[in-house]
Formats: sequence, C-alpha cells, structure tokens
Amino acid sequence: MTPQTDQLHELSGAQPVEIENPALDNFEHGFPPGFGPGRWGLLAYAVALIFACFQIAISAWHVLPSQAVRGIHVGFLLLLTFGLVANFKAKSETGRWIGWALGGLGFWLGLYQLVFYQDLILRDGDPTTMDLVTGTLLIVLIFEAARRLMGNALPIMCGVCLLYWFFGQYLPAPFNHRGYDFDQVVSHLSFGTEGFYGVPIYVSATYIFLFIVFGSFLEKAGMIHLFNDVSLGLFGGARGGPAKVAVFSSGLMGMISGSGVANVVTVGQFTIPLMIKFGYRRAFAAGVEATASMGGQIMPPVMGAAAFIMAETLGVEYSAIVQAATIPAVLYFASAFWMVHLEAGKFGLKGIERHLLPKPLKALRERWYLALPLAVLVFMLFHGFTPLFAGTIGLALTVGLILGAGIALGLATTTLRVIFWVGLGLISAALFREGMDVRIVAGLIALLIAINAFTIGGRATLTICRNALADSAKTALPVGIACAIVGTIIGLMTQTGIGTTFGAWVIGLGQTSLFLALVLTMVLSILLGTGIPTIPTYIIVAALAAPALEKLGVPLIVSHMFAFYYGIMADLSPPVALAALAAAPIAKENPDKIGWEAMRVALAGYVIPFIAVYSPALMLQPGDPLANVIGFWPAVVYAVIKASVAIALFGMVAIGYLFGRLTLIERLVAFIASVFILGEFAYSDLLGYILAAAMVGRHWWLARNQLTEKPA
Repeated sequence: MTPQTDQLHELSGAQPVEIENPALDNFEHGFPPGFGPGRWGLLAYAVALIFACFQIAISAWHVLPSQAVRGIHVGFLLLLTFGLVANFKAKSETGRWIGWALGGLGFWLGLYQLVFYQDLILRDGDPTTMDLVTGTLLIVLIFEAARRLMGNALPIMCGVCLLYWFFGQYLPAPFNHRGYDFDQVVSHLSFGTEGFYGVPIYVSATYIFLFIVFGSFLEKAGMIHLFNDVSLGLFGGARGGPAKVAVFSSGLMGMISGSGVANVVTVGQFTIPLMIKFGYRRAFAAGVEATASMGGQIMPPVMGAAAFIMAETLGVEYSAIVQAATIPAVLYFASAFWMVHLEAGKFGLKGIERHLLPKPLKALRERWYLALPLAVLVFMLFHGFTPLFAGTIGLALTVGLILGAGIALGLATTTLRVIFWVGLGLISAALFREGMDVRIVAGLIALLIAINAFTIGGRATLTICRNALADSAKTALPVGIACAIVGTIIGLMTQTGIGTTFGAWVIGLGQTSLFLALVLTMVLSILLGTGIPTIPTYIIVAALAAPALEKLGVPLIVSHMFAFYYGIMADLSPPVALAALAAAPIAKENPDKIGWEAMRVALAGYVIPFIAVYSPALMLQPGDPLANVIGFWPAVVYAVIKASVAIALFGMVAIGYLFGRLTLIERLVAFIASVFILGEFAYSDLLGYILAAAMVGRHWWLARNQLTEKPA
C-alpha cells in the first residue's frame, strides 16, 4: 500500500469492522475471523487445509469418479460447517464435541459415495436399508447445516418442496403429481445426479472452489491494494471522487472474487468511511458500495458462482457466458458511476486533494505483474481451455508469484532479484508454450515451496499461502451448502415435473404479453431471493421460468441471464437485502435505508435485462430483430447506445439532477422518455429520443441562464 493510501485510511477514519450476526443465529455474512478457540480452532484449521488441498488436487488430476468427488465435497462441507459453528457458538466442551460429532457423521455420509461406489451403481433404484438410513440422515444434516449457515428461509422453502414431494398427490389438478414412496424420494435426492449431488454441487466441487482459492491468493498477493491505488489515482480527485473510487474499485475486485458480500466487507472497509468523510450520506455511501459489490457477480472474467452453474446447465463454454455478460456488466457499473456523479453534483461534493492521491501509472508500473494471472485466465478462457484448467493454471501462476516474491526478498542485491524473476518468467513461458503440463507446474510450485522453507521471509510467505488455503475453505461453505440443499428443488422438478406446470403458465401469459411474463419472472426472482443467496435463487427461477421464456422466443442465454440478474437484485432489495445488511455495521446506518438507496443506485440493474430481452445483441446473442435490417454488429452498437440513453435518463429521474436540480415535471418527462426508449411499439425509440433531447436541451438552457444571471 502506498503512503498516500495510508494517509487516506487515516483521513477517512476507517477501522476494521467485524461483520457478524448480533445473536450469531447464522453466518450468512461469513464466519468471524479465525477458526475458533484452542485445539478446536487448530482442528478446524487443519480440516480446512485438507479440504482445500483435496479440492485443488481434484481440479488438477481427475483421479476419482465424479460421483465420489461430489460426495466427499459434501462430506467436507458438513464436517467443517458443523465444526466451525460449534467452535463459534457452543458454550461448553460438550457442545463442541456434539458439533464435531455431527460433522464427522456428515463426512462419513459423503464418503459413503466413494466406499460403496460400485455397489450403489449396481443397485440403483433398489436401495438397501443402509442406503435409506444414510440418505435420510444426509437430508437432515444438509437442512440443518443450511439453517445454521443461512437462517430459516432457504431450509423452509426446500422443506415445503419436500412436503409437496411426499404429499402432492392429494392436491387438486394441475398441481398434483402421481405420488412417490419414501424410498423413491430418498434415493432420488440422496443418490444419483439429480438431487443433492446434482449440477450445482458438481460445480461447487470443481469450478467454484477453485476460483474462490484463486481470488483469495490474488488478494493475499496485494491485488486489492493495486485496485484501490489505481482507482484512487484515476477518480479520487474528480467530483464526488470517493464514491467513484468505490464503484471502480469494486468493479475491478468483482473480476476476481465473484462474491458480493465478500466485496462489501473487504473493499467497503475503506470506501464507505471515505465516502462519508467527504460528504456523502451514510445510507447512500453504503448503498453505493453494496450496489458496486453485488455487480461483481456479473463482472467477467470470474463472475459469480451461478455463472459456472449456468454454463454447466446450458452445456455451453464458460467463455460464451462471459461474452454475454460483458456489455451488461460494463453498463451496470457505468450506471452506478453516473448515479454517484449526479449525487455529487446535486450536493456539491468535491474530490480528494490531489497530493493525497497515489499515481495510477506508478502503481501499475510497480505491481503490473499482479495482473498476469488474470490476463492468463482471460486468454485461456477465450482460447478453448476449460474453466477448470484455466483456473488451475491461473492459481498456479498466482502462487508462483507469491512464492517467488518470498524468495526474491531474501536475495542480497537487486541484480540477483532481477535474474531470479527473469529466470522464473522464462521457465513459466516455456511451460506455457509446451502446453502447461500440470505435473510439471506442480513440480515447479513444490520446488518454490522447498526453497521458501529455508528462508525467514520465505517461511512467512508459506504461512500466508497456508492461511489463504484455509480461509478459502471457510469462504466456500455457504456457497457449497446452498448448492447442496437446492438439489431438493432440482430433484423435485425432475421427478414430479412441476416445473412444466409453472412453465405452461408463464407461456400462456407470454402469449398475451411477453412483458407481463418478464415482470412475473422478475417478481418471482426477487421474492425468492428474499433471504436466500443468489445461487439458489438463480437455480430455482432458471428451472421454473427460463425454459418458458425460451419458448416465447427469448434466446436461451438471455433467459438465464434474466433470472441471474434478478437473483442479484434480490440481495439489494429490502426487506432483507443481504448486501445492505453486510454494509450496515461499516456505515453505522439502518439496513433498510441502505437497501432503498442501493435500489436507487442500481436502477440500471433492474432495466438492463428487459433491454437485453428485446435487443439480444446487447448480450451478443442472435435473434435481435434489428440485426436482420442493419447487421449484427451495428445492432450491437445501437443496443448499447439505446441502453446507455435509457440508463442516463433513469439516473436523472432517480437523483433529480443534471446540470442543476430537476423539477418534478422534468423528472416525469425523463421517465416517460426512458419508458418510450425501452418500449417496443411503433416509433417508440424515436419518440423517446425526441422527448429526451427536448427535456435535456431545455434544462441545459435554463441552468445556463441561471448561472449567468447570478451576481459576480
């Protein structure tokens, strides 16, 4: 971190804030720092390390069947979840023993998939008593783990699905099903690949965990500091600079973390106090950070965990998801940037003094190498490599940089350091040219670890790496458990076909009005997302509504992105607004106020999916009606212009400012113009542009005259 950044930390008065539930009823915002007291903490730390090492090994070498990998992954999730919850909540040694015993049982239930792998295949559909006992216990423990981690909302929702699964045959048509015996439900849910061990847990056990580790190591390497310095240098001195820094820095951080709440509690520790110090209202400052941080889930190249599930569900390359998300993500952050610019103008908020700001070019010149793993990741994703392989190589490169830095610090002269880095770079380039054999890469990492082990600075570096691995396992728990329990809903839909009933309803509504079908899907996403994470929200809505939207002519990726976007928006929308809850202790403000401000700042996030449905070129997808007239790329350009104008108008309506404060009539006219631009009726675009131009022109003229009429 630069001296200027240290000064800004002092100026803002930013202090580390521990984000935790006051009653520790659940850990939806993450666990407290550390792993617990005494030997119990050491046990949890050791389990987390073994968990992380297992996942990395599985990502690099496919030595176990997929079903066994999923089972062991769930076993580790249950073991570490119950262990950590006991470490942090239990009041006595007995309580911790019970917690770890439940975790050990959960680990065995997951290991059951490996121990009896061949037998389970042979007796598929004809479970033994032991299978049914194992499956039933697995259901109980996954539901309880989800309750302890995320509260009651998601387990209750999945519990209702279980009740429907068991007793739905007694409901009236068309909501009934043919009825299923206990052994059929348990077998479908606890074994096979359409329940707990379905696509979400497969993605959690492979892509998601790997990229969580990747992001954790990049943070340890100093990527957050680089992003903060570049953001401060570029935008800190502009009007309302601190808020622009928050948007830009969170957007950059979102490229590697893919986690909204994690961004809030890392980047927000610095940006929220800084915004408040420079005049932004507490609720608005926290709302800006929540909005920008949640946007990290749609920011390529890593994006949120749901993006990996989307790619696996649709059977498309992950790069196709990245391409579809790129323009909307840029528009999302540009919209947040526009909002804070208008808010700063409205209240006359200034930027940070230039002498306090770091030099962005200097920061890049000194730490450009930190961007190498990200650049390699993007290159590999867009050149046909799988996300698993690309993530493994990106992680190896990041670890190599950290370990190399530990060795270089122990060298006596600058010349030796330069020779070391050049040599390491040449070796890496040679490996890349020869196809990046994972075994050779692992051997190089092992050599760097061995060298670090014999130097003082190197041993400190190894400790940093070890902590990054353990923290990654802890971070992965809420995501993994959410992926497991949501298998209840997937299993219900695949066995009973209830999703077809809802899809037929959406299709019937869409035949009357596609807009109403989209509104229904949006409301469903936001309601389902009230109190549950983005991943289960996306999976549920994608399973229910996305196929129906596709049958109504919406391109497949666009329909899934529609569900994904509103799953994210649910975390910004009161009454729950998880991102706002995470930001509240930092800002010392009411979460509901923060949620409403976040909704205002994120207004673009609520309209971009609608624009993409009617103009699929915005997501670089075929099917845009205008593409048949002017060509695909001109249609993309026009879709971006159209979305940008609509977003600009919505910003003016939400903030009430442009060149000066807008009157109520001007805001109303801007709103009507934006609706025209979003509309799909004859001459709607033209009418919207004319109305917007007339309003903006008149407002500019009046604001200019008021300025010239002011006495000198």
